[in-house]
Amino acid sequence: MTKARFDVDPWTVSISDVRPESLAHEESVFGLSNGHLGWRGNLDEGDPRGVAGSYLNGVFEEHPMPYAEDAYGYPEVGQSVINVQNGQIIRMLVDDEPFDIETGELSSHDRRLDLRDGTLHRSFEWTSPTGRRVRVESTRVVSLSRRAIAAVRYSVEAVEHAVDITVISELLANEPVPVEHDDPRVQDLLTRPLVTVETDAVGSRATLLHRTRRSGLAVATTMDHEVDAPGYRLVTEAEDDGARTTIRARLDPGERLVIVKYVGHDFEESRASATVRARAETAVTAAMADGWDRLLAEQREVLDDYWRCADVIVEGEPRLQQAVRYALFQVFQSAARAELRSVPGKGLTGAGYEGHTFWDFEAFVLPVLTSTAPDAARQALLWRHSTLPHARDRAAQLHLAGAAFAWRTIDGRESSGYWPASTAAFHINADIAAAVLHYVRATGDVEFEREYGLEILVETARLWVSLGRRDADGTFHIDGVTGPDEYSAIANDNVFTNLMAQLNLRAAADAARRHPERCEDLGVGADEIDEWTATAAAMHIPFDADLGIHPQSAGYTQLERWDFDATGIDQYLLHDHFPYFDLYRKQVLKQADLVLAMHFAHEAFTPEQKIRNFEYYEALTVRDSSLSAAPQAVIAAEVHQLELAYDYLAEVATIDLDDAHGNTHEGLHVAALAGVWTVIVAGFGGMRDTADGLRFAPRLPPRLTRLGFGIRVHGETLRLDVSASETTYRYSGDEPLKLLHFDQAITVGTDEVTAQTPSPPVPRSRPQQPRHRAPRSAFETDGS
Repeated sequence: MTKARFDVDPWTVSISDVRPESLAHEESVFGLSNGHLGWRGNLDEGDPRGVAGSYLNGVFEEHPMPYAEDAYGYPEVGQSVINVQNGQIIRMLVDDEPFDIETGELSSHDRRLDLRDGTLHRSFEWTSPTGRRVRVESTRVVSLSRRAIAAVRYSVEAVEHAVDITVISELLANEPVPVEHDDPRVQDLLTRPLVTVETDAVGSRATLLHRTRRSGLAVATTMDHEVDAPGYRLVTEAEDDGARTTIRARLDPGERLVIVKYVGHDFEESRASATVRARAETAVTAAMADGWDRLLAEQREVLDDYWRCADVIVEGEPRLQQAVRYALFQVFQSAARAELRSVPGKGLTGAGYEGHTFWDFEAFVLPVLTSTAPDAARQALLWRHSTLPHARDRAAQLHLAGAAFAWRTIDGRESSGYWPASTAAFHINADIAAAVLHYVRATGDVEFEREYGLEILVETARLWVSLGRRDADGTFHIDGVTGPDEYSAIANDNVFTNLMAQLNLRAAADAARRHPERCEDLGVGADEIDEWTATAAAMHIPFDADLGIHPQSAGYTQLERWDFDATGIDQYLLHDHFPYFDLYRKQVLKQADLVLAMHFAHEAFTPEQKIRNFEYYEALTVRDSSLSAAPQAVIAAEVHQLELAYDYLAEVATIDLDDAHGNTHEGLHVAALAGVWTVIVAGFGGMRDTADGLRFAPRLPPRLTRLGFGIRVHGETLRLDVSASETTYRYSGDEPLKLLHFDQAITVGTDEVTAQTPSPPVPRSRPQQPRHRAPRSAFETDGS
């Protein structure tokens, strides 16, 4: 790990200075959300700032998709996340001098994200240019229990001298997102996307109601205030793109002005604006009636319940302990109250990827939610199910059967214009199907499988049958598709895609046989079910017998290898310096592809094949994607390269805290953060999900002395405590749980069961990565 940028603490992320040039990164790190509402960690006063950010999940603007050369099947309308009305802003004047971190004297400044309380706390002392000193504390919360509510407690104390304090609490609309577009039509739409419908200001309350210009969404934000101060005066006013409540008070030394600001948000996918406004105002009224202390208590209750299962204990590296909990916190708050919405690639911490969700949500994030917050996982899968009409339309447009889910989207419609890396990446459909399968196995949610999951499995199975072909020998092939690796495209028989399609087909057949009555509703007959089973059995999985490995796709190992020796360190990321045409026709990987298949379809490979495959693809994978280090770590651990796995874990765990890719200002890498948990549980814990139950093969890397983690199984918690020599299992369910510890069958109940760790085989030499692309060593410095 590199030197820590934030103070190292097991349950908080904090920093004790403030530099304008670092704000954009820190605003993402300190972002708060609940899956529905997201606030970047902007300073209360709004300026200076790196990137403004107030988001509602599902609020976006539509814009034309311009093409130099249009063609059939290209999406005509794009979607981009926009800022909703910003209720974070609280400005302060001291004797008419506006507070600014760059003027006067800032004698202290601390910010602290508390992972157990779910709050962002800020404190500072400031002396104005005229010598008046104040002490300020603010605490911010985006409620995990009240979907529409965020709140801020802001306290100003006079120090040494009596002062006149003015606090201006604002709502501000049409703050631009940092998107520069070559097409002026698109840029114009994204610069001022909100059109005023009505504004209102009464007492300490104000409401702004807007509608998006093209997508037609009604968006309402309401703010109200509780004030505690001697002899204060208050006035509220509103105009088209802003509202402000101004509070003035004279404070003697030691006296305080305390404001609690409640902000309610709502939107509607129709033009029924009156109900949207009413819901936002009602949410604020209810929050104020219960009060600030109740909001904080509810927040702690939600997180206490989450951490009881989800907490991961890491002994041996304090920074890793902090990073793992931070990652889990951010994954949870990205989805906790999403409720029939997607989880964008950046969560609600930034406008990166234009607010779109991708395949990596189902592939990387949903497994973590299924095992730690299954209610959130269920809601996310229900959202995918709700987009089936769009997916069916897209499949029909492509002259295919079933449903083809969007590669990148906000509302379910395809929003990617680069088809080789989007439309051709059909594996997203099997990734979604696998998420359904994993969720049902982990939860036992038969009702979900019957009413929703089966339909997803059926429609994706139909897609695969129509997409592939049989050769003269009856072998089933899937041609012209793109796998997870983005430096390859339009390949035949991509192994990841074929194995995942095979899993999809078998899962659909099994689920259909479990729910025959539902099959009648979906028009599924016995012949179609048999066809899925036969197609899965006939699936071609390429294998290079000469090399003893699986080619990433048919003929891949015959391609020319990329000249890594001639590639300079300043030429990475490769796609910024070389044309995709060159990348596509060489052996070079942006991210794990075949290696990812060895995790997701682990039963399709022998142990020897996994070792040889891993070594071969390590030498080709440059990790220009944030999605690569975690799956490489998982397989490195499985093939007994524990130190390499730990180095990859250190890299992915600090991706945002260290801004390792230099783009955290655009928002957090939520799927990569989910990968931190996956490396711990599936890598060092060795967890594999099978039709016969769970299997664990726990082994610690040399740097760690203990791991502890929990997963949800059928509504109960299974916890593992792993040391170098043994693992202790404990299960909270009334019915004992049967599982495998390595190859030993054990039964776990409320009484602890301890199983010994078998001696590991002697590992082979550490595999080599391409020149300049070895992982950042976890042993360079511990940052303490």
